[in-house]
Amino acid sequence: MNNPLLFQSTFRIPTTRLEGRDYSEGSYFVTICTQRRKCWFGEIKKQEMHLSEIGKIAERCWNQIPCHFPNVTLDAFVVMPNHIHGILFLQKM
Repeated sequence: MNNPLLFQSTFRIPTTRLEGRDYSEGSYFVTICTQRRKCWFGEIKKQEMHLSEIGKIAERCWNQIPCHFPNVTLDAFVVMPNHIHGILFLQKM
């Protein structure tokens, strides 16, 4: 049975957010890593990234973000073997 209080405050760190700042719009650099840095998204061969099927899914899901969130615009994005980087812009609705 999962106890919702089991990890309460155990793994929390102080927020780095500026108090009073409105984070609902702006530019954000996002990094998403795989669990245990496992190379699920593909591999680099001859200095070129070759996406696995999972990597292709990650890329497709990233590109579909504006379809689900019309106030989000995408910018640069790259899939690496064990993580992705992307820049997105949030606009107020």
